[in-house]
Amino acid sequence: MKFRGEGRGSAWRACVVAGALAGLGLLAGCAPQTLLLRGVADQLSAQGSAAEDDLGLAREASAFYLKLSESVLIQTPGHLPLAVAVAGGYTQYAYAFVEFEADRIESRDVKAAQALRARAARLYARAHRHAMAALEQQTPGLARSLAAAGSALPGDSERLPADQVAVAYWAAASWGASIALSKDQPDAVADLPQAIRLAHRAWARDPDFGAGALATLMGQFELARAGGSHEQAVAYFDRAVAAGGGRSAGPYVAQAEALALPAGDRATFEARLRTALAVAAAHRDLANEVMRARAQWLLDTADDRF
Repeated sequence: MKFRGEGRGSAWRACVVAGALAGLGLLAGCAPQTLLLRGVADQLSAQGSAAEDDLGLAREASAFYLKLSESVLIQTPGHLPLAVAVAGGYTQYAYAFVEFEADRIESRDVKAAQALRARAARLYARAHRHAMAALEQQTPGLARSLAAAGSALPGDSERLPADQVAVAYWAAASWGASIALSKDQPDAVADLPQAIRLAHRAWARDPDFGAGALATLMGQFELARAGGSHEQAVAYFDRAVAAGGGRSAGPYVAQAEALALPAGDRATFEARLRTALAVAAAHRDLANEVMRARAQWLLDTADDRF
């Protein structure tokens, strides 16, 4: 079970604010520190949406960007845009550069693949902690309400405030991805209904969020939950494709992996992946480049799957 969404963009331009951080220690305990921190947080969150389609450059810059952003977020926990950038950054880094690498090397080095997946799970959990901390800062008691007894199925229509949808998406996506890599840990798996409930609350507010990213997540959760409906999952994935407007490769890759592959439908599997490649080529950005790489790898290894 894989979880993904639309990309944040590049990290490399975040270096322009590094100099600002150097002077923050001189202002400890003063009101201007808060103003500067929030200013840096604004700049860092803005950099998270910068365009970038070079995976190598993004990978090289990501560690610096994430650590810098994380350190500022810890001091400005209520800054929702920065929380989105940090949680989304760690989630996408784990998916694109750690878990995907584990998938690629597993056939020749199982032990190394296991180590990479363990690292990816830790990164997903880190993203989830930051996203949930931001949500709890905005809505105290949210985590408790998610853990309360009740259905995690469609019907939990409580809505999040509009400005919390993005961070809730990353909280749910990273939570689900962490659980998927922790199937041998009953306590982690037991949290799945909470992750699903959070995704439903975001869905109730903005079902087309992320140009289909949330709809894709909903489809994956529908397939993962006990008693999930295949027909409903198909509807979610179709909604994701429509919401993407033909500009997002992610929903097509998700359809191939989550629907066509388990059904043993190689023709549809390959058709969806080729569509993803065409979309990624026509609309270059980091998210589509990640999906392009995965789609091509899945096509290249299709004989091993059917």
